[in-house]
Amino acid sequence: MKPLRILLVDDHPLYRKGVRDALASRPEMIVVGEAEDGNEAIALARTAAPDIILMDISMPNCEGLEALRAIKRERPQTQVIMLTVAEDNASLFEAIRSGAAGYLLKNVRAGDLLQMLDAVRRGEPAMPGRLAARILQEFRQPREAKADATDPLTSREKTVLEHVALGESNREIAEALCITEHTVKVHLRTILEKLHLQNRIQAAVYAVRQGLVGDHPEQDGRECPHDRRSLTGDDHDR
Repeated sequence: MKPLRILLVDDHPLYRKGVRDALASRPEMIVVGEAEDGNEAIALARTAAPDIILMDISMPNCEGLEALRAIKRERPQTQVIMLTVAEDNASLFEAIRSGAAGYLLKNVRAGDLLQMLDAVRRGEPAMPGRLAARILQEFRQPREAKADATDPLTSREKTVLEHVALGESNREIAEALCITEHTVKVHLRTILEKLHLQNRIQAAVYAVRQGLVGDHPEQDGRECPHDRRSLTGDDHDR
């Protein structure tokens, strides 16, 4: 498997060292660079060509959200996961609007971080369930706002999208629809292209806005990694 190239962006050297040490246990994940602020992150994203960027949302000179927007304009294929010390709805929603592939608290356990990076490699977002529930609640509109006749999605693509919004992993979607995981990925790629969206989270928001799914069960706030389903599609039994 091709190594996952990761760029670390945080203005605290000790935190970067802690993440780097955690990643060192996984030879298929390599750190290709480190940056102390958003400006350095933008420059390194150009030269180091990372697959994933783990980036603090609050930094001097150039903050994480500003750097996120610049990086996604230049390298839309790069997946950016925002890191924060505290939950903030405004920053969370703006990060998703700007194309973030995930949003994690900086106190996330090393094992959970590695599992979420594996999920991002599979095209699934990195986000605790309670934050995912907040996103769907924020972007939910009345059920009457359904897709009209100009909706570009096929019936099968809408079905796949509905399963995405229910928080199912690629494997679970494949099993439910009796298709392969590769076919699920192809459908997802086509859905994102047709809807001009950047990632799975934005696709789930679209599904909720169009009334393709009903209300999601409330999250209880617990952080058990085996019970983190909404939007994340986490799959821990692989």
